Amino acid sequence: MSRRIKAILVFFALLLLCVVILMFISKDKLSGKRMTVTVGDKSFTAVLYDNKTADELYSRLPLTLDMRELNGNEKYADLDKPLAARSFPAGHISKGDIKLFGDDCLVLFYKGFMSGYSYTNIGYIEDKDGLADALGNGSVTVSFLAG
Repeated sequence: MSRRIKAILVFFALLLLCVVILMFISKDKLSGKRMTVTVGDKSFTAVLYDNKTADELYSRLPLTLDMRELNGNEKYADLDKPLAARSFPAGHISKGDIKLFGDDCLVLFYKGFMSGYSYTNIGYIEDKDGLADALGNGSVTVSFLAG
């Protein structure tokens, strides 16, 4: 096989790989809906994405959850009923991200990191100042309110 044909095949293989990767990258748009996330006496505003998962969560508000610590970077709570889920590999998770693991585990991240796990995007905390301190170590009660 000539060198030129090999180069063309490599080019098309890389192009196909890029297309496949782009198909799996979540392209969630913002919905305009907001919720207030309260931990103790500290409140944070979260912006929700325009997707079915975020809409279903929003319809269940107000919601108060006992969230457990995991890995020194997140709090999670199992929901009573599953939500619609469309998960994608997370790649980079940012401080303040709110995601769904599986279809019934709500996760609030208070540190950023790289992850190979798949999540459904729900939203994110706008002003993250004080988030890690408010969530602290161990389990914590978190309230989610519409608006």
